[in-house]
Amino acid sequence: MQFFLCPLLGSSFIVTFAFTILNGFMPVILSIETSTPVCSCALSRDGELLVTREDFRGQSHASLLGRFVHEIMTLAREQNLLPDAIAVSSGPGSYTGLRIGVSEAKGLGYGLNIPLIALPTSRIMASMMLDKAGNDVLLCPMIDARRMEVYATFYDHSLHTIRATAADIVEEGSYADILSANKVLFFGNGAGKCKVHLTHPHALFADGVHPLASGMVSLAEQAFATGDFVDTAYFEPFYLKEFVATQPKNKIF
Repeated sequence: MQFFLCPLLGSSFIVTFAFTILNGFMPVILSIETSTPVCSCALSRDGELLVTREDFRGQSHASLLGRFVHEIMTLAREQNLLPDAIAVSSGPGSYTGLRIGVSEAKGLGYGLNIPLIALPTSRIMASMMLDKAGNDVLLCPMIDARRMEVYATFYDHSLHTIRATAADIVEEGSYADILSANKVLFFGNGAGKCKVHLTHPHALFADGVHPLASGMVSLAEQAFATGDFVDTAYFEPFYLKEFVATQPKNKIF
């Protein structure tokens, strides 16, 4: 295996590159994740992460994602690699972020004439935490919505859905039925604000967990192997709730 380390573009960027020479067909997948304030993009081959770009500053997806894709594709072409599919995080999450990510993924899919894979954001997050929790612990990724509301999903250690994604207003006694029978690991950018209310001894928390394109690799590989693609023309993100426009605080007119 040969490794190529690219210069960092700034303290908030994480950049790695690896190239593996193997025989036989190995699908190359470009993954995009923009559902939260973190913007990330990754390239994988045969389930192995090759390139990743990540920015944690937030609110810059529109300007960053195109650059990330261009940089990754440039590195890939230098190694004679072209994507066989595009994978995109499908939500729920930020309405604007999801639209940016899905629009980029659709454009790439059309331009390269390759299929589109849609991966639920909550499932991506849960897969990233499988080695952080015991087999008897349920996984609950929480994506911040507004105030005390979160988008929450419950999975077991095999990533079977125990409770489907819902927009929950978290208060004292929330999830009491699940917590009474199971230990639950809560994580994601919505989990921190829920600690004050989720005081059951079975409630566990992990900080600093974000959905990342690098965490999509294994799920994207599985979807590609089974032909689990979506219709590029008609696919829409899973917003869960309708978009609500807000008025700017400082009106110009």
